[in-house]
Amino acid sequence: MKTQDYIDREDKFGAHNYHPLPVVLEKGKGAYVWDVEGKRYFDFLSAYSAVNQGHCHPFIVKALKEQAETLTLTSRAFYNSALGEFEEYITRYFGYDKVLPMNTGAEADETAIKLCRKWAYKVKGIPDNQAKIIVCEGNFHGRTISIISMSTDPVARNEYGPYTPGFVIIPYNNLEALEKELKDPYIAGFLVEPVQGEAGVNVPDEGYLEKAYDLCKRNNVLFMADEVQTGIARTGKLLACDHENVRPDILILGKALSGGVLPVSTVLADDRIMLTIQPGEHGSTFGGNPVAAKVAIAALEVIRKEKLADNAEKLGQIFRTEFRNIESDLIEIVRGKGLLNAVVIKPTNGKTAWDVCVAMKENGLIAKPTHDDIIRFAPPLIITEQELREALNIIKKTFSQFE
Repeated sequence: MKTQDYIDREDKFGAHNYHPLPVVLEKGKGAYVWDVEGKRYFDFLSAYSAVNQGHCHPFIVKALKEQAETLTLTSRAFYNSALGEFEEYITRYFGYDKVLPMNTGAEADETAIKLCRKWAYKVKGIPDNQAKIIVCEGNFHGRTISIISMSTDPVARNEYGPYTPGFVIIPYNNLEALEKELKDPYIAGFLVEPVQGEAGVNVPDEGYLEKAYDLCKRNNVLFMADEVQTGIARTGKLLACDHENVRPDILILGKALSGGVLPVSTVLADDRIMLTIQPGEHGSTFGGNPVAAKVAIAALEVIRKEKLADNAEKLGQIFRTEFRNIESDLIEIVRGKGLLNAVVIKPTNGKTAWDVCVAMKENGLIAKPTHDDIIRFAPPLIITEQELREALNIIKKTFSQFE
């Protein structure tokens, strides 16, 4: 079978809820992937930052194999020998009392919302069914009904109503709007991405997170950070919130928590919040399974031992500096933090971000547009400076083709 054969088969038998770049991948190692014809590419999407540790990292894959051959799933109806080890490891790693494991990032966000509401009624004393959570325009926390109810993206939201109530939407990176809404005594939490990834790598003003956190504290409101995409060393710190020394009341993690090997997500919080949920009130058949537990430990060990946050910080500076030196009428803005970066494309001669991505694919680098005019660049954090500069040459060559 050739590339088009694989594409045609997916088109015939699969739902049409994605519009992939026309490349069919078969193998991955480190910062590279190979298609079914054997062509090698730099991966500059990293499965939306799930593969921070690189494709098929041997240490993580080893943990997966060893546990998969021993015990895969018990459900939480019973204890298993791996979960407690993971819970102790991750709570000490990030500095929280408790962890609640789930599978996907969307599940983790839903868990955080439920936890926040439970805290609102049991601790803050908000009347039943009156709790509200503040969210931001341009947010992306997943695609469940509750989450799209807080979305401002018509593609994600339209024709899925009726929508879940209880969310107050304010502009991102706007402290005045936040302060105004926090005056409402029924506000329970503020859910925010430290950098909005899906919206196009929107980086807020310096000090925004710290000031937003302080406003929440003054109003007895939980500060909830969705670090599913920005966490696990992607932005040059272990967490994006670490850039401003903010410790969220509720920390939401996923994606690279498993190094892209299988779905693992978590919500971390201290006892005063986490213990408001009692047995039977929330859970998941696969959440906290032994394979996920061992894989997540291995994935976090790789982040620490290989100092991937430091690498992201150093190479991110090089990437943005070099990219801003590219002379092209197509490039409007370059922005980012660590190795989570984006370029805003200014349509020229009818060419769009999609056209640029298709051309980069032909030249040996894959990335994906978000919206119509933004390309996100997020390589695995194990990429070397030499590899990054080689990839930058491909990007420069591609933009020069549009001149």
